[in-house]
Amino acid sequence: MEKYVIEGGHKLHGEIPVYGAKNEALKIIAASVLLEGKCTIKNIPEIEDINRLVEILEDLGAKVERNGHEITIDPQSINKTKPSDDLVHKLRSSVMLAGPLLAHYGKVTMAHPGGCVIGQRPIDMFLSGFKAMGAKVEENDHEYTLQAKKLHGAKIVMPWVMVTATESLMMTACLAEGTTTIINAAMEPEIPALADFLNSCGAKISGAGTPIITIEGVEKLSGGECTIIPDRIEAGTFAIMGLITGSEITVTGCEPKHLETVLETLRRANAKLEVGDNWIKTKPSKLKAVELRTHEYPGFPTDLQSPFTILMTQAEGMSLIHEAIYEGRLFYTDKLNAMGAKIIMCDPHRVIVSGPTPLIAKKLESPDLRAGMGLVLAGLVAEGKTVIDNIYQIERGYENPIARLQALGAKIEKIKE
Repeated sequence: MEKYVIEGGHKLHGEIPVYGAKNEALKIIAASVLLEGKCTIKNIPEIEDINRLVEILEDLGAKVERNGHEITIDPQSINKTKPSDDLVHKLRSSVMLAGPLLAHYGKVTMAHPGGCVIGQRPIDMFLSGFKAMGAKVEENDHEYTLQAKKLHGAKIVMPWVMVTATESLMMTACLAEGTTTIINAAMEPEIPALADFLNSCGAKISGAGTPIITIEGVEKLSGGECTIIPDRIEAGTFAIMGLITGSEITVTGCEPKHLETVLETLRRANAKLEVGDNWIKTKPSKLKAVELRTHEYPGFPTDLQSPFTILMTQAEGMSLIHEAIYEGRLFYTDKLNAMGAKIIMCDPHRVIVSGPTPLIAKKLESPDLRAGMGLVLAGLVAEGKTVIDNIYQIERGYENPIARLQALGAKIEKIKE
């Protein structure tokens, strides 16, 4: 078993680069299934979630070539539409393959997906959208099967905003006959980025990045090429890391315009920041508590809630953290209390954080991807040596975090036991 060992209490300094957005890269890989030619993706992060999705594509018969941060996929050799159950169980994003396989090949059978345990994440909206486009859906406790000779356009009204369902239905509608309209669509930056790629391959998508997306179906999509946008969650996490350690660091290669709400929330907490076109610089700050409520984009992202909550343990006053997206995403706070934090859980969606409180190093287990990285931040500010188990969860979404943090002067290493 590999673990992280972190000696806390050290200032950081220097620059830390942001890599490609995990949440766009995974969707572009899934979208390659729709294409009649090769797909080349640049600036792709080298992380475990990408490795798992590539394994699934190869299991389906696709040919994949990788060269560092570039990957080329030839989907034309796909020869089956039921990926391995074992592979699907390892990755929540495997669900993104269902729509493209259905649209291109007329049938798909998939086990229910795996991924982080952070609350209820049903696929109901995916299935209802596929049904609206004419698919026949059969489902049991273990898997679901979708079939359609030819999908047709539909008006799909989302009962609430859901990023992956928006992306999945948008991809699927590209090869449906007629026009599909998605109402109450998610607006995350990764969605217009995905639409831009699909349009470059011959799709006809308009409105991506707004609450109403319109897709005019086409007969086929050609191969294409794209460069993944910077990962805004990485950028926000690293900025919070600079603030929680009282350090002057510069987050480079990012898109601050994708983090407007995050940066404003940090400023309300008295954070001292300098922001350029593609960089964010943190400075030592006397932080004060502020209320936080997560929200779909352009609100404060749920994926940055855990780093921000940990930041609030070092801020003066009481802050209410309201996790409005997932009901299981605050359960990691008991680990922070074990480190000396003063956090009261009001209900599964809300906690009250009192600060500042010194944190004491502990042996911890990463509960999920984002909370795991949050615990790394806690370890960086804690007194003593923090040990974090289950680091696979962290490396699912952050490329080579040890080397990048060591370059800033962090006392962190990966060991085997």
